[in-house]
Amino acid sequence: MIKAKSVTLYDVADQAGVSYQTVSRVINQAAHVSAKTRHKVEQAMAALNYVPNRVAQQLAGKQSYTLGLATTDLALHAPSQIASSIKARAEALGFNVVISMVREPHGETCRSAVNSLLSQRVDGIIVNIPLEDAEAAALQQACGVVPALFLDVSPALAVNSILFDPGQGARLGVGHLLERGHRKIALVTGPRESVSARLRYEGWLNALATHGLTPAGVAEGDWSAASGYACTRSLMAQGAVTAILLGNDQMALGALRALSELGYAVPAQVSVVGYDDTEDSAWFIPPLTTVRQDFLSLGAASVERLVAQIRSPQQPHRVDVLAVTLSQRETTAAPGDGQSPAQLARALSALAHQVSKLSL
Repeated sequence: MIKAKSVTLYDVADQAGVSYQTVSRVINQAAHVSAKTRHKVEQAMAALNYVPNRVAQQLAGKQSYTLGLATTDLALHAPSQIASSIKARAEALGFNVVISMVREPHGETCRSAVNSLLSQRVDGIIVNIPLEDAEAAALQQACGVVPALFLDVSPALAVNSILFDPGQGARLGVGHLLERGHRKIALVTGPRESVSARLRYEGWLNALATHGLTPAGVAEGDWSAASGYACTRSLMAQGAVTAILLGNDQMALGALRALSELGYAVPAQVSVVGYDDTEDSAWFIPPLTTVRQDFLSLGAASVERLVAQIRSPQQPHRVDVLAVTLSQRETTAAPGDGQSPAQLARALSALAHQVSKLSL
């Protein structure tokens, strides 16, 4: 079988009626090409099914138009939504995205993920992994001249980053419950080694302290629904709780199941507030009240920021803090009587037993 001849840059130039240098400028997204000429070249590329050889461009030291994404486990809702948005926006700007995922966000695994991306000669790297200051600084140094943008570090760290405001998110959740009269508020945090989990927890404590309150209970989860379930059962066994704040929506899903099994009505007896507002949250039973982080906007903004860093690498570092909002749905209300149906049934049974004694 005779192998089909590969379409070359010169073939595209002939098809479009321009020079091969013009085709090269279009492929490399040079600014000094008219819209009409760019369109003509793109039509010729499509007609000939021409695909630029990115590997050859990399070997020649040219821009690869490839971005790297180092991310935490994509089985979690928030990272997967951010990754999807990053890929969509990158493609719209003419960039490919390669992903390196870590299941355990430790220093060594994060460094390995970044090195894997660097070995593929990416133009820049987005890091969506919770990192302590020293870890982030080490990764920044490992990237060398390749621009890096961090999405889950401390706002005080002097690196390029885009972050949601954890203090605002904590205040919104606590304030919402206080406005409804809750004072016995328990907390389910994410893993404390996660900087974002820690910042949310500290924000909750500060917001409660402003009103002279302390948590009715604290439990540490691992972001999973299973951990939210276990933490909620533990908290409800420890004492009176009228509301629970959870570090993400998946743990809130577990909390709703635990409360249902224990016989507590949500929100009549216990209110629940999640964090993230992932796509599924509106479909929980009841629909979840939660702090909304706009992951689609974060993903798009992170690509635009990184591309700007690639094109202007000498710019000073910048920290962008994005606002969050509260999505009010059906898992919060004023405190109920604090008794579950099972507790009420036991109380009525005891009362009936006492009445029967009196009638003898």
